[in-house]
Amino acid sequence: MRTVSLVLGSGGARGLAHIGVIRWLEDHGYRIRSIAGSSMGALIGGIHAAGKLDVYADWVSALERVDVLRLLDLSLSRHSLFKGERIIAKLRELVGEHDIESLPMRYTAVATDIERQREVWLDRGSLFDAIRASIAVPMVFAPVRRHGRLLVDGGLVNPMPVAPVLNSDADLIIAVNLGAHAARQAIPLAEATPRRMPAAAPVVAEPSSRTADMAERVRGFVLSLWPGDEEAETPEDEPDLVMLMSRSLDCMQTQITRLRLATHSVDAVVEIPRNLCGFFEFYRARELIAFGYEEAGRQLADLAEARGQAQRLPGR
Repeated sequence: MRTVSLVLGSGGARGLAHIGVIRWLEDHGYRIRSIAGSSMGALIGGIHAAGKLDVYADWVSALERVDVLRLLDLSLSRHSLFKGERIIAKLRELVGEHDIESLPMRYTAVATDIERQREVWLDRGSLFDAIRASIAVPMVFAPVRRHGRLLVDGGLVNPMPVAPVLNSDADLIIAVNLGAHAARQAIPLAEATPRRMPAAAPVVAEPSSRTADMAERVRGFVLSLWPGDEEAETPEDEPDLVMLMSRSLDCMQTQITRLRLATHSVDAVVEIPRNLCGFFEFYRARELIAFGYEEAGRQLADLAEARGQAQRLPGR
């Protein structure tokens, strides 16, 4: 059985494709020995390292749009729209609390020290504290103060954290890039997925009367997250807040990823197109997981074939 060090990139809901890649590797006889991830890559990688990826996949695959909205806890601070604690509490409930040192494989989450403008490797302590720091997308989720450092999303400085796995003794280093060239259209929504938000659906935590105006603005923001809702559509030359944020992050992270992959050699890269889905479209989990599985099979076919040929050599 060949062993793999896996590098999981950042990219919002596209990160659900990581699950499909992991499943393909396991189905085809690869054993993952270490994982490094940024943002959504840190989340998926950490849950897999804890042995609970199937539990998470079943849960996220059952989410509908309204369920995603219920996980957003309104923040009244100047730092962010949402606290980000409700989703972490739910993940702790699903997965359980774990210390990184006790995981059965090496794991590193990458965050950004926003004050010192450098990346931080989180490879000790609470798993979900590390994940929470790595997914703290600026303006969306509140930053995390840890050991005197103010930490935000790791994808700002290192969306493809290859360096943490370079000293691994695994046979292969495989990276999953969620910011690849937009070579195809976003996959269509399944027919069973409602295209419109139920009018009476709760959006965030109920605000007091003093914060009603802010809550209404946040509601408008949240309802603009999914372009499938006709009311939320904006002219193509006037992107809304989420689209502008998402495209700006993608632009920056694509350039950094190219540099990282040019600097650090890996054995294979699974490329996931950056226009696969919207940043917050977690309710499309089934399709995104399936897409990751199919792309892993297509893009790693040569790797699997080479492995098969090596096993058929005399003396093996």
